Amino acid sequence: MFAIMKRELLSYFTSPLGYVFVAVFYLFSGVFLYLFTLYNQTADMGSVYVGMFFVMLIMIPILTMRLMAEENRQKTDQLILTSPVSLPRLVIGKFLSAFVILLMCMVIFLIYGIVLSFFTSVNWPIILGNIVGMLLLGSVCISSGLFISTLTENQMIAAVGAIGLNIGFILIDSFASVMPTEFLQNVFRSLSFYSRYNEFTIGIFSFSNIFFFISVAFIFVFLTVRVLEKRRWA
Repeated sequence: MFAIMKRELLSYFTSPLGYVFVAVFYLFSGVFLYLFTLYNQTADMGSVYVGMFFVMLIMIPILTMRLMAEENRQKTDQLILTSPVSLPRLVIGKFLSAFVILLMCMVIFLIYGIVLSFFTSVNWPIILGNIVGMLLLGSVCISSGLFISTLTENQMIAAVGAIGLNIGFILIDSFASVMPTEFLQNVFRSLSFYSRYNEFTIGIFSFSNIFFFISVAFIFVFLTVRVLEKRRWA
């Protein structure tokens, strides 16, 4: 598992993808920090994290598009599928490689908090809550992107498909508002990604929200393993 993770991490940084992803993430976070926090002379970074919610939904599919699609295109997936590494370990290794990149991106928010603390009081529970929220949301985006990447050998299709799926996550709230019965409305609201993430932006640590994001990530990892198992025995 860790050998797979190390291999994928090296591949990110032997190409421009890893560097560009981190740089663009830092760029957006810096722009949002200036516009919503520094320009308004406040220590509140809530709007920064809300903005990064939408940035992550678009950017992470670019990070995950090559995880399996490239293997499928080069036909090296057959070597992986016949290797002694178990499929769950293979999938988790690829998942962790992208998650480590995301962790590297999260460091910038700790730096922002430290810098702001020299000039004003900083609400650390909110900062830490937002970091946890972004990591949980990121884990869902990574696992769903990995799943889509497994279904195709075209990286562009994998990226667009994952972005479309992420947009679907956002639209769950809109679907809830047009449901004909209150029961269906409550069902869709319970599946809302944005409202659950938004609670982290105000420093609310809810076990149900944490469990929700972890469960969704696990489901996509499980589906990815099932797809690979079917391909192995095809």
